[in-house]
Amino acid sequence: MSKPKPSFDPGWRDKYQSQIRTADEAVKQIRPGQRIFIGTGCGEPLELVTALSRRATELPDTEIVHLLTFGDAPYAHRELAHYFRVNSFFIAENVRDIIQEGLGDYTPIFLSDIPQLFNSGQMPLDVALIQVSPPDEYGMCSFGVSVDVIHSATENASLVIAQVNPKMPRTLGDCFIHVHDIDLLVPSEATILEVPPPEATDVTRQIAEYIAALIEDGSTIEFGIGRIPQALLGFLKHKKDLGVHTEMVSDGIIDLIESGAVTGARKTVDRGKVVASFALGTKRLYDYIDNNPLFAFHPTEYVNDPNIIRQQHKMVAVNTALEVDLTGQVCADSIGSKFFSGVGGQVDFNRGAAKSRGGKAIIALPSTAKGGTVSRIMTHLSPGAGVVTTRAGVHYVVTEYGVAYLHGKSVQERALALLSVAHPKFRAELLKEAIEAKYLSAEMADKEGKILVGPKELKTTYLLNDGTQLNFRPIHPTDEPRMRDLFYKLSAATIYYRFMSHQKRVSRHQIQDFVYIDHRNDVTIVGTLPESYGEEIIAMGSYYLDTKTNLAEVAFVVSDHWQNHGIGTFLLKHLMRTARRNGIRGFTAEVLVENRPMQAVINKSNTKVSSKVGTGVVSFEMNFE
Repeated sequence: MSKPKPSFDPGWRDKYQSQIRTADEAVKQIRPGQRIFIGTGCGEPLELVTALSRRATELPDTEIVHLLTFGDAPYAHRELAHYFRVNSFFIAENVRDIIQEGLGDYTPIFLSDIPQLFNSGQMPLDVALIQVSPPDEYGMCSFGVSVDVIHSATENASLVIAQVNPKMPRTLGDCFIHVHDIDLLVPSEATILEVPPPEATDVTRQIAEYIAALIEDGSTIEFGIGRIPQALLGFLKHKKDLGVHTEMVSDGIIDLIESGAVTGARKTVDRGKVVASFALGTKRLYDYIDNNPLFAFHPTEYVNDPNIIRQQHKMVAVNTALEVDLTGQVCADSIGSKFFSGVGGQVDFNRGAAKSRGGKAIIALPSTAKGGTVSRIMTHLSPGAGVVTTRAGVHYVVTEYGVAYLHGKSVQERALALLSVAHPKFRAELLKEAIEAKYLSAEMADKEGKILVGPKELKTTYLLNDGTQLNFRPIHPTDEPRMRDLFYKLSAATIYYRFMSHQKRVSRHQIQDFVYIDHRNDVTIVGTLPESYGEEIIAMGSYYLDTKTNLAEVAFVVSDHWQNHGIGTFLLKHLMRTARRNGIRGFTAEVLVENRPMQAVINKSNTKVSSKVGTGVVSFEMNFE
């Protein structure tokens, strides 16, 4: 088998000899007081950075600007703070200490706005230190694993110095620079920085599972930085025709492609392509993306443009947060007044996904921090914490305790939704604080201990003969308005059969008796249809346990439009399975004599059924044993 042709010109050193320098020779061109841009992420030119740091004492008042870097950052050592001033758009671990100590700086900015910062001259660049693949036969070098804002930095810097490395994968897309647009070339064969995927925890896996349930076949996804978005990759292999339009790709994208889940076949823009602006991974990923036409690497001004993102139908943005308050404000770049990370692309993708047809903007976070001693769902953000995504822009918030949908909801609805996905040990305190803050009315005080999300094991689906899929799940504390909507859609006859009265209104107290339950002794299951604003409840079934007899009274109702589709029979069977798992020995039911359909459902329940006719009512007992 013949050796594959290299992706670069083997004679490039001879051809461009006049531009070649050593790292030390190249950085001698840098003068004191200049602003230097350093390439991003795993594309950081470490040999140039090291050579620059050796000249620190000769370069006072030098500003170093970068987006996100990994590995060593010798220029960020405390003893060099008199010479180098770090200014980061996104704070990684290697510069976090010096910035938090006030010896460095942080510029909060939407990632999509950084290129214009350079292009407009608002932040002029004197020098750009980058790393590229060797030039091909046409003199084109690839930015490789990092295109992002490097593209605009090189266009605007007065002096461009490139570490030229054959180990840099030659990525495809809008990610090339001609060798003559580079001033100095520094040959290198250093190993490209690697960032192994973070290990998932039980918490991040549970969050990822909830997010995966929100992602439909044919969606296009953005995976933000962090454990949760990376854990999500493992839960999507059963999906179909997913697309990817994201800032970052990692090793997990390979498994999604090879499983057949990612095809890009239904993307609205860049169909069939995995679009990204940088890669954080290992050699496995770098080998995979090298000269791979499936991938299209583009600069930030394209990838993070909300107007491009919104064009994708079913665009799903998955980003993380450090804190969320009960009104929905999201802090993602600081812990209190200490800057921790950055604004990044969260707002860019959140806005784009929210405007996408069928899109979903998702913020994810563990419910606690500091070993479970601090709630990340807070009544008010920590003093000094900055708002990255405003309360008006938040749609979904996901923790390991479930999904809260906030968009278009009142402050009370938001507070209840977020309380229900907070860690259980903090809910009572949060409820008390929410009432004190007037987010919730004082009458909610008696709901302490009842703001619960039912177990995910109770979720199921039912396919009607016409192909409509109904979702069944435990009732949620935020279902109060949906339950009210269900009641007022019922006909007078259905209301009479269900409540055995001709009531024309339903009190809030009645609805709350369905909503605020313990999901063991009291269980309520709702059948829902997905809607653009969330979901509509079209059926509801409940049972209430009598602990003295270990029998539970069961009742259910189906919206008139959806009756005679087998929904009542399915709902009863689902409630029976649930009750059996909870050790309940049977159901009782009171049914009006004239309610023949309900009697038929009970008699077909495959249980030992006994009945007794009273005045206008038939009393049933269904024994599971």
